[in-house]
Amino acid sequence: MNLVHRILGFVARNGRHVLVLGLVAGAAMPQVALAMRPWISEMVAALLFFAALRVGPRQALGAMGDAGRAAMLAVLFQVGFPLAAIALLAAFGVAAGAMATFLVLMLAASPVSASPHLAVMTGNDPAPALRQVVIGTALLPLTVVPVFWLTPAFGGAGAVFGAAGGLLVLIAVAAGAAFLIRGTVLRQPGSEALQAIDALSAIALAVVVIGLMSAVGPALRTDPLGFAGTLAIVCAVNFAIQGAVAIAARRAGRPAEAAVTGIVAGNRNVALFLAVLPASVVDPILLMIGCYQIPMYLTPAVMGRFYQVTRARLHEETARDETDRNTM
Repeated sequence: MNLVHRILGFVARNGRHVLVLGLVAGAAMPQVALAMRPWISEMVAALLFFAALRVGPRQALGAMGDAGRAAMLAVLFQVGFPLAAIALLAAFGVAAGAMATFLVLMLAASPVSASPHLAVMTGNDPAPALRQVVIGTALLPLTVVPVFWLTPAFGGAGAVFGAAGGLLVLIAVAAGAAFLIRGTVLRQPGSEALQAIDALSAIALAVVVIGLMSAVGPALRTDPLGFAGTLAIVCAVNFAIQGAVAIAARRAGRPAEAAVTGIVAGNRNVALFLAVLPASVVDPILLMIGCYQIPMYLTPAVMGRFYQVTRARLHEETARDETDRNTM
């Protein structure tokens, strides 16, 4: 048992490297990736289970004020962002391309279920991220309506309602089971238990990413320049959204949640739509979806330093405020 704990502890401490291994495996084994793609919804539910298990029900739900703010953020991110993108793309006359379709689809999605794990790996509180995932997914059947209505290529919203409803059932079962365990068996988990959960989460994340990269391997072999261009655009969009939203949240008076807000804004659950959109829409954007996993899973490594600076400034401001209060 001690050996298992040591192995899980090693995996938890090296979670970033485990994610990179998942990316490499997804690119190197396209047949395995294709075989895993039908199980994406179940794997997403497993990720949510581990996230809910780590955080617990009280932290996940938070105060009602926090839930209200999460709902407003969901509307901003899942309606405001994609509608702004549609208007901007139309103004430049590029609204009909595959990249434009992917960008709108990505922005319309709820935060990726891995957001709490990414928060942990960047040294932040996972509870706000989990709350945003749950509320954003719950509102998805409503938030997609205006976006799909203005984007005929996506088809009717009815199919999306069915898919979102199915995902909500999975989320309810996964989170309910996790909260039941936290309320009975793991009321006060120790450091070893939390480390084991983090390790299992990292492994689950690495498995999920393999199933989302079915188009990356073939593109690397047949069109490396096209792959590089697509990857550059997707990375730039992801990291730019994260950085801009985190800075905006900090300036808006929410420095403690700035990093997590950036993470959930830039990393979206595009996989949700794979099973509900017609092949004529999905096939041209499979490479973008695969490339999108790369900046998402490299967030702890690439954006970690940026978020560390954000936290350091928060601590400085808190210490300064405390000093000012003591001198009054």
